Amino acid sequence: MIRHFTHGGADITAFHDQKTGSWQYVIVDPSTRAAAIIDPVWDFDEKAAAASTRNADQILDHIRDRNLTVEWILDTHPHADHFSAAPYLKERLGAPTAIGEKVTGVQALWKDLYGLADEFHADERYWDRLFKAGDRFRLGELEGRVMFSPGHTMASITYVIGGNAFVHDTLMMPDAGTSRADFPGGDSTALYRSIQDLLALPDRTGLFVGHDYGPGGREPACFSTVAEQKADNIHVGGGRSEAEFVALRDARDASLPLPNLMLYALQVNIRGGRLPEPEANGRVFFRIPANQFKPPQGV
Repeated sequence: MIRHFTHGGADITAFHDQKTGSWQYVIVDPSTRAAAIIDPVWDFDEKAAAASTRNADQILDHIRDRNLTVEWILDTHPHADHFSAAPYLKERLGAPTAIGEKVTGVQALWKDLYGLADEFHADERYWDRLFKAGDRFRLGELEGRVMFSPGHTMASITYVIGGNAFVHDTLMMPDAGTSRADFPGGDSTALYRSIQDLLALPDRTGLFVGHDYGPGGREPACFSTVAEQKADNIHVGGGRSEAEFVALRDARDASLPLPNLMLYALQVNIRGGRLPEPEANGRVFFRIPANQFKPPQGV
């Protein structure tokens, strides 16, 4: 599924990955055709333990068909439900990759959980740039800036480009609420405060979410405005208090299973979207931590 938007001075194309419910974006400055790719998916079949590039190749076709110049390949955080296709796209497009600077904390946390050896380094070497809160960058004639949005993970950031904010796993569509905050390093109080920062943006700001699963049988959606979220979001709309949100979010999170790909995905995404290094025999292996995560309540 592909959706097209013109909003906040930019042209935005959204690509939906049905398997993971993920939205991927190409945002374009229409005056220069400069583009950024945000949160691209590298497909993974967990039954075969095999990666493929269907989603990323669809984005490449879009870039080539429209003669766009990609200036950035951006991730909002180390994803728990899909692999990042950033390195694959960088190899083909030459654009720099970036993520938030707090990713090093996520790396250190998961290095311990995976029992990784000293050859894995919790540092910036897997990206071209680590953004700090408040950093600014150019996309043609559009200005982008970075907001720190912890809660879903300790490293989550929001990209505000023109009149649009790419919020990924901080807010969801109003009828779906918010994303979970119970992964290692997550925090529901921090998530609420990050959401309040987003809702303080101008009411007309377009908010593009990272996931949608079509609740109630509707088609997946990705776009809302700050005004719509403030009025209608089922978790934070109408002025819900921090204490009410934290109680709601924590109770819901306790009932949720881990994402299907989480234990595969984090060891790839703390490497910026790269598989683990081959062993001495040239083969690549995943590490799966045992007995470190509780099943959801009632299971």
